Amino acid sequence: MRPPTVRMVDVAALAGVSAGTASKALNNTGQLSQETRDRVLRAAAKLGFTPDSRGRALSSGRTYTVALLTTDSTGRFSIPIMRGVEDVLSAGELATVLCDTRDDPLREQTYLRSMVARGVDGIVVTGRRTEPRPPIDVPLPVVYAMAASSDPRDASVIVDDAAGAASAITHLLGIGRTRIAHITGPSNHRSAVGRAEAVTATAGAAFCGEPLYGEWSERWGRQATDVVLRQDPDAISCGSDQIARGVCDRLRELGRTVPDDIAVTGYDNWPVMALASRPPLTTVDPRLEDLGRRAATLLQKAMAGRPHHGVLELPAQLITRESTLGA
Repeated sequence: MRPPTVRMVDVAALAGVSAGTASKALNNTGQLSQETRDRVLRAAAKLGFTPDSRGRALSSGRTYTVALLTTDSTGRFSIPIMRGVEDVLSAGELATVLCDTRDDPLREQTYLRSMVARGVDGIVVTGRRTEPRPPIDVPLPVVYAMAASSDPRDASVIVDDAAGAASAITHLLGIGRTRIAHITGPSNHRSAVGRAEAVTATAGAAFCGEPLYGEWSERWGRQATDVVLRQDPDAISCGSDQIARGVCDRLRELGRTVPDDIAVTGYDNWPVMALASRPPLTTVDPRLEDLGRRAATLLQKAMAGRPHHGVLELPAQLITRESTLGA
């Protein structure tokens, strides 16, 4: 025997609101207080209410679908951002579609034409680099995450990379390190340069040598370690967890103990690198899921006719582990 169908009026009755208010809350429309929306969502979840997506689409002119457009083919950055986006949008029964452009402008344009033709309600644009990117031209609400739009009128959410890198150096200084070296990625990457500048400024007289630019790889971390050891550092700050793991491997090969001889910090808090490193890495977490959640919230507001203009910069978080604190 099939269970009885839960209707919108049932949700409204449990939440203590009218059916129209319940519909607005579930569709994320109208001028409702957050408390009312939350009460309706809780009632819907308790009753197991499943909206008729086809009926909603026909009556509202919306598809209840949002696209996440990314250049990050590996998913290293886009997947955490997508999880944050879905945390927010799934509560309003919006589906998220991932579109990987593979850094190909023609592929991006093909996806955009397809998304507009399908009538998606909005687009979150992200990628694997932090350089500002040209805005996309579509008649839809758009929010940029991690890489800001080059148009200051657009809504963009980025991570405060400089403050994140500075927090790692403040930590090293706080545990008594007085000679700090820095190994990072390519010199033509905004994130590498920005983090290196924050490191040198924060370390001040404790910074030794010059930042070493190279690859975002463990191999580069191992190679660069031999170079920075000539500066006799007691700490090595790294622009990524991959580099930091390579540094730790090379120091171990050379008989140096981390952190007793040399403390090491990374950046990204990528579990496959930070936790698998020997020892586990003290690192900076850019909190990409938070970035996705904020981008989705801005997109919801834009779809409701309340667009944000300008760049929001979110804080990163220092995560301390054995590579600086010891066992």
